[in-house]
Amino acid sequence: MKKRRLLSLLLTGIVAISCSMFAHAEEQVVEIGAIYPMTGNAAKTGEEYIKAIELAIDIINNKTDINLPFADTEGIQADNGVTYKLNLNVGDHQASPEIGVSEAERLITKVGCHILMGCHYSSVAKTASNTAERLGIPFVIPDSTSPDLTERGFEYVFRTGPTDDTFVGDTFRFLQSLNDQGAEIKKIAMVAEDTEFGALLAQRVENQYADFGFELVESLTYPANSTSVTAEVMKLIAAEPDAVIMASYTSDTILFINEFADKAFNPKAIVGQRAGFIAPELFEALGSKTETLATTNVWSLDLGNSIDVVNAANDMLKEQKGIEFTGDYARAFTGVFAIADVLKRTASLEPDDLKTALQETNIKNEGNMIVPWEGIEFDEKGQNKYASGIVTQVFDGQYLTVWPESSKSAEPVFPVAGW
Repeated sequence: MKKRRLLSLLLTGIVAISCSMFAHAEEQVVEIGAIYPMTGNAAKTGEEYIKAIELAIDIINNKTDINLPFADTEGIQADNGVTYKLNLNVGDHQASPEIGVSEAERLITKVGCHILMGCHYSSVAKTASNTAERLGIPFVIPDSTSPDLTERGFEYVFRTGPTDDTFVGDTFRFLQSLNDQGAEIKKIAMVAEDTEFGALLAQRVENQYADFGFELVESLTYPANSTSVTAEVMKLIAAEPDAVIMASYTSDTILFINEFADKAFNPKAIVGQRAGFIAPELFEALGSKTETLATTNVWSLDLGNSIDVVNAANDMLKEQKGIEFTGDYARAFTGVFAIADVLKRTASLEPDDLKTALQETNIKNEGNMIVPWEGIEFDEKGQNKYASGIVTQVFDGQYLTVWPESSKSAEPVFPVAGW
């Protein structure tokens, strides 16, 4: 009896140890590298990007009562039998393409990241993703919009959000909708900062304006992070445009809007191209001057009128991280869930298996995405075929959707009413 009891205890211990080893072997940590501007002029934006990404990771790693993918399990229960949990590693590119390269290299070679994402600045996304491609590591771009990023023939680079081609087309269709209401917008001006983001967006405007029946009377390129834009604003005033399209980051956007107000420059529409136009600092710095400014976008809180999870996710971000979503943060948040979907289907964490799973992505929006896209599916270049945009306008200090008709919650106003 003693021998039998001893044998039973021994077997029980072996089984317990085996189960523990098996459970341990079946859970793996996936290292995610997120490269954003954590210092410099856009530091606040970078910090808030990371807060949105952290929330997405928390929802995926832990059971959460919200209608988002992977929220009902602890981690990602992958088809290969492994449970994956995400660990975030942050890189600070300081708005420098050169530093973006070194941060990408560090995250891959020193930290051992399996997937990278970023970078807000298209110029940095270009160099950082080039580094990932060279080293054979998947790079997911949620928010940078230069069309060229997915025109390089790369195998490991995928973008979940829209490109500037989409946003520029949206801009012109929005201006046409204002004309349908009697705005009589004919002449437009383009203002762009001189990094990859601004230069390529200006090029897209110059390529498309005639197709929509507009006249381009001025196209200005100015140095990013300028200390004065008086000369540029005087050129705009002399050109007498009916509408101004702007591609500027936060500090430059604030400079321009203050100068517009000081000079009483009052076009019928000012349409930003996200970036500084959706940064929270804009409202803090400009107050009532933001009224009826418009911008292309992918997200607005009023989308919660038709998408229940928008309000739930925004409430969670506000409660846990002290901020609210913008179009930038919503795209980064969505990008993390796209990565989780890839991990569910991957054969392993080997780069080529991750690349294959990215190529085979086919996510359908069933009311469980906070952006109003049909879903996420990449074309042969790595661009999400379903990424789309909206146009929002500021009313009483918050953006409301004014275009397209199917999504709007407010009627657009012209001319600009902020001063």
